[in-house]
Amino acid sequence: MAGAIASRMSFSSLKRKQPKTFTVRIATMDAEMEFSCEVKWKGKDLFDLVCRTLGLRETWFFGLQYTIKDTVAWLKMDKKVLDHDVPTEEPKTFHFLAKFYPENAEEELVQEITQHLFFLQVKKQILDEKIFCPPEASVLLASYAVQAKYGDYDPNVHKRGFLAQEELLPKRVINLYQMTPEMWEERITAWYAEHRGRARDEAEMEYLKIAQDLEMYGVNYFAIRNKKGTELLLGVDALGLHIYDPDNRLTPKISFPWNEIRNISYSDKEFTIKPLDKKIDVFKFNSSKLRVNKLILQLCIGNHDLFMRRRKADSLEVQQMKAQAREEKARKQMERQCLAREKQMREEAERTRDELERRLMQLKEEATMANEALMRSEETADLLAEKAQITEEEAKLLAQKAAEAEQEMQRIKATAIRTEEEKRLMEQKVLEAEMLALKMAEESERRAKEADQLKQDLQEARESERRAKQKLLEITSKSSYTQSMNSSTTALPTDMPSFNLISESLSFDFKDTDMKRLSMEIEKEKVEYMEKSKHLQEQLNELKTEIEALKLKERETALDILHNENSSRGNSKHNTIKKVS
Repeated sequence: MAGAIASRMSFSSLKRKQPKTFTVRIATMDAEMEFSCEVKWKGKDLFDLVCRTLGLRETWFFGLQYTIKDTVAWLKMDKKVLDHDVPTEEPKTFHFLAKFYPENAEEELVQEITQHLFFLQVKKQILDEKIFCPPEASVLLASYAVQAKYGDYDPNVHKRGFLAQEELLPKRVINLYQMTPEMWEERITAWYAEHRGRARDEAEMEYLKIAQDLEMYGVNYFAIRNKKGTELLLGVDALGLHIYDPDNRLTPKISFPWNEIRNISYSDKEFTIKPLDKKIDVFKFNSSKLRVNKLILQLCIGNHDLFMRRRKADSLEVQQMKAQAREEKARKQMERQCLAREKQMREEAERTRDELERRLMQLKEEATMANEALMRSEETADLLAEKAQITEEEAKLLAQKAAEAEQEMQRIKATAIRTEEEKRLMEQKVLEAEMLALKMAEESERRAKEADQLKQDLQEARESERRAKQKLLEITSKSSYTQSMNSSTTALPTDMPSFNLISESLSFDFKDTDMKRLSMEIEKEKVEYMEKSKHLQEQLNELKTEIEALKLKERETALDILHNENSSRGNSKHNTIKKVS
């Protein structure tokens, strides 16, 4: 029993020793995380936990932001989390955001995660119009955002309308022009196609390189009043402190670079800026709340520290990070090259496959045509066989007729032979008749001579009668026989019939297309990095000129007008600050 009591006492003591916790929700630009924190944790404990979870080492740019009474505040590193003016309900929500901005993103942002978080934050600020961005630059930035999300442009994949659900341009820009979403998409896609070959981190860095030259990039604005009570705006950024008119957040009236500021302090609501040059008057202003002055001082200290840090040699930690980043970049470059080669080989293989499939289809079509021709040939062969059979029958019939004709010719020949014999007999008869006629002619001639003699004798008798009228009339008798025979010959015409057999033949010519060897040339697109602002400005001016005719002038905001005036004067963010410093 004593053991049981001791056990209960030990359990209760463990229960009392268990630390109390509270739940915290951390919202980054693209994710949310929840942590269980101990009540004794300071801001640095929670901040370090978030950075470790994200794998972030460039911690000096970031902070944990929360809102109290419509005022932005940042979690202090040396103060307990629960000692801040945070809401009592759980989970307690903080936003992990960039608190300080680099002067040159390409040189200062080492880690890919750092670049990505800055990219998301700056992109959101531009779309929410917290950073003014001219229309032509908005289109260019949108094209890099598309490259970062979708990778290289592929017309077969990224078809018309693929950006319909994407938020890429500020509403102010969309409303400023009489352009349909399709027209905006066409112009964004035209630039997007030029970014081929850029990886996500490269596209995001190009986005930041363009965005960092915008006038409102990285500037935190606060409403202030000078000694005369004039309302002004104080801008705090990586370059220094700037004073603006409330209606013009683009062009500062006066600037105080960090290297020209000797001291910054505040007392209650009054804030004092002491320039390094003692000849220059001290600048004092009042803010609306004490909490705002504390925030301004935090931003001033952090930005000033980073300003001085940039102008010194990198710390060992930063050098190691940069070396690792270079190695990582080289490794990724090699991986991208390998992937590019594999992609090239895959595309070549796909093109070869497509060509072979096309050739196979062509061969199939040719085979189908050949089969059809073969079927027609077989049908023709059947017809020819039938015709050959008919021709054979006709040949047999003709042979039969030829045999009959031969028999008829034999009969005719036999008849002709008989006719020859009759002809010889008739010729013999004719000869006999001729001989008879000759005899008869001789007899006729003899008789004629006798007649002539008789005539002579008659004359002599008549003369004798006349002389002797007494003599006895002599009786004179006269006879003549004439016989003629005509002979006729019959000719038998022989007409031999002629037979001609015509045979037809059919030939087919199947032309087989020669196989072509597949030769594909791989065109390597050279991606031009817009390192020179001149080339970039030419691109922006080209788009600006192109869409200028569609602008609705009456919808221009005050910032649009101010930006156009600055552009026409050739003023940029950096030379303006130099002028007013």
